[in-house]
Order: sequence, then C-alpha cells, then structure tokens
Amino acid sequence: MIRTFASTIPDDRQTGGALAIWIDGQPVVEVHAGVADGRTGEAFTAQTLQPIFSCSKGIGSLLIALLVERGTIESFETPVSTIWQEFGAFGKDKLTIGDALAHRGGVSAPRIDLTQEQILDGSTLAATLAAQQPLWEPGADHHYHALTHGVFAEQIIARLTGSTISQFLQEELAEPLSAEVFFGLSDEQVPRLSHWVDAESESSQFSNGSPASGSVASFWHGRAMTVGGGIGIPDFNRPEVLRRVLAGVTGVATASGLARIWSSTVTPTLGVRSINDATVEMLRAPRSSGPGRFPVDSPPYQAWGAGVMIPSGWEPYLTPLSFGHDGAGGQVAFADPENRLSFAYLTNRMGDWSRGQRIVTALHNVIGD
Repeated sequence: MIRTFASTIPDDRQTGGALAIWIDGQPVVEVHAGVADGRTGEAFTAQTLQPIFSCSKGIGSLLIALLVERGTIESFETPVSTIWQEFGAFGKDKLTIGDALAHRGGVSAPRIDLTQEQILDGSTLAATLAAQQPLWEPGADHHYHALTHGVFAEQIIARLTGSTISQFLQEELAEPLSAEVFFGLSDEQVPRLSHWVDAESESSQFSNGSPASGSVASFWHGRAMTVGGGIGIPDFNRPEVLRRVLAGVTGVATASGLARIWSSTVTPTLGVRSINDATVEMLRAPRSSGPGRFPVDSPPYQAWGAGVMIPSGWEPYLTPLSFGHDGAGGQVAFADPENRLSFAYLTNRMGDWSRGQRIVTALHNVIGD
C-alpha cells in the first residue's frame, strides 16, 4: 500500500502528497513524500496544508449532521426555508436540508454574473441564490453544486448557532481532535500551504472566464463550475482566495487532520465520537445519483447522501457502507463503519483521478474482504 502511495508521486521534485489511515481511532499509516511547492523545493510534510477543494463539502455536511444529532435541526427533512427564510422565494420553500446537501436545490449556478469579490464576500452569493428562481424544481432532480454547495451549510450554521462555519468547525470538531482542517486560511498558515500543479490540464473546465457555449447542459454546467465565470480552480492557488470562506471548496487541511475527523464519525477518536451510528445512517442514505440535470459527462457517475459521497461506479471506496467526499484533482477522504476506519489522501498534482482509488484498492487487499 505504501508503494502504491509512492507511485502516485512520479515527479517528486515537482509535486507531493500525504496519506493518513486511522483504524479504531488510532493512526496506522501517516506518510508523506515529494515537494509541496515545486517553485521552491519545499518538502511535502505532515504539516503541509493542502487545498482540499470538494472534500470541503463532506466536512460542511458533517457539521450539519452534528446539529441534526443534537436536535438543533429537527431532521434532514427540515425545509431550508424554516431556518433561512429568504431562500423560500420562487417555490424553493419546500426544499429539505438533506436534499439541498445532495445537490437537489436547483441553485447550482447563479442566473446573474457576479464578480469574484461578490462570490467571496460571504453574503452576496447567498442573497443571490436565495432570491433567484431555481434552475429546476427543487428536490425533483440534481446537479452538482460545485461552488454553491457550501452556502447552505454556511447560512444554516450561522443562523442557528451565531457562529461562522469557520468558528463552528474549530470549536466542535477540529480543536477537540487536534485536527488541522480549516475554512479560512490565516496569515500564519500561508507558509505551510502547498502549491498545486496542473499536471494534466484538469483545470481547463474550471477556469474562470466565459462559461462553455453550446448546449443548455454545457452552459449551465459551465456556470456551476465557475459561478458564472467569476472564479475558477486556478484561483485556489492564491492565498488571498483561500483566506476567504466558500465552504464547499476553499477548505485547507493536512491528511492527518481529515483522517481524524472522519475517524470520529465511526469510532471514538482521541476521546471524541462526533456523530453516532444512527446519524451516520441518515447522513449516508442515498439521495442523488446518475447523470444529473445538465449531463455533460459519460458514466460512471457519482452518488450522494446528505452531502457526503457514497459508493458508486465513480468512487467505490472501501465497502458499500463507506462515506466521505473526493476533491478536485485527486483528493480522497472517507470513513468506513464496517472497518472503523478513516482514509485521507491529499496531493498537489492535479489530474488522474484514479490515484487515490488505487491506494484504496491496495488497502482493501491488505485488510481483506
């Protein structure tokens, strides 16, 4: 398995990565290799902070699950509009929290163009999505809310707790687990930040600029991937962007930090069990799968519970009970209740989505059926 990890870093003078696997609440694998910044030769270490892209969605969804378990939110079937009243405009009032997290909200992209500052200012994007007519009947279909997903968690948490999602993450999960996972990069953390390399032009479909022309599907998919052209994956190499909070995509973490958090969902970890088995089952219950409202890709497709990815043809994970979230360019993070295990693979080399999956396959071969 370690050899498989090493094989995912063929150019160790340009890129690097880290792998953390915890079982029964204890670390069993924590390795790193290569460089965090090919421009300087800075080594990729256990302390390297890596942009985790959509792995952020899994963390945001887990924070909502905490509120469900505590009774702050009645259930995943609670309508978003009971908490975020403004979101109920244009027939969006019956959309449930679980379906919103499962990319069924009909607001995968704004109908109007926004500047990058408006996207990142913490209020304009939310107000825009709340006020707009949905792109489809909420709850009736799904499409990947690539950059708008985190707005749901941000708004729900702020309105129910009085804390920002950044504060809530630190207070409720990260600090109790000594897990370095953050929404919002601090000045002190910038020197530890990796610099990702677009090894296979993976970011081309996410570049900021005009959305894809052509079919209706490609148009709306393009707007979803760039919030109408205002932001793109190249921007997430800029510390000034990662200092802001767009909770579905701007998280930064160490591999160990992610593994600690996911471990706590399936077994006591450093004295913390973040959610219980019943909440896990509600969180991972299937809600969305297949090509989605605006199909632009061929199978296999992803599948989601209430904001967490679940096993699918795209990402089989370890067992049928696994749940977590992948991130752009190859990041993989998940928990597995059957084996009381968590897994986090981070890399700063974009492209080749199979790398993390190969490590998961090697892990499966190690632990057996």
